[in-house]
Amino acid sequence: MTASPVLFSFRRCPYAMRARLALTISETPHELREVKLSAKPPEMLAASPKGTVPVLVLPDGRVIDQSLDIMRWALAFNDPEGWLTRDDTALIAANDGPFKHNLDRYKYPDRHQSDPIAHRNEALKFLREIDSRLSAAGQLCGSKRGIADAAILPFIRQFAAVDPVWFEAQPLPHLKTWLADHIGSTLFVKIMARGTIS
Repeated sequence: MTASPVLFSFRRCPYAMRARLALTISETPHELREVKLSAKPPEMLAASPKGTVPVLVLPDGRVIDQSLDIMRWALAFNDPEGWLTRDDTALIAANDGPFKHNLDRYKYPDRHQSDPIAHRNEALKFLREIDSRLSAAGQLCGSKRGIADAAILPFIRQFAAVDPVWFEAQPLPHLKTWLADHIGSTLFVKIMARGTIS
């Protein structure tokens, strides 16, 4: 039997979540290894010295250690829902850049010595943009979920969890429906199952 790729992952990491979403929807066989961030396995560090998840080690020894690259690699082989046709690289870049910057400083103000409310307000501008996009057809690039949704979803989920009461009070009806539908999906429940501790 041909060996499967090994994915080093951390269950709650949004970057790792997006990789698991693509690997799962593409039905790519892989071995999931859950990493303890306080004791990263030497095999992962040898494969990718950057020391952050996700890291995908292919059977031939090649390493893919960027989450979007893992997504596109998996979907290039099998894309049963046509995720790659529903892409928006600029929107994903805005998520991974300015929104993630503000998210980190909202969630971890002590670590960044930041004003969490100021960064929350800046992040809210992106959420309003997302809400407006979703009002058109329910997903970010049309009426069906795609790679843009899967790439951005884990970060919106993380933001919403910082202060759920405040988040629920915001007038973002389309975003809230989108978020709840994705989190409640069979796919998301499956990718949040615990892997083998490595």
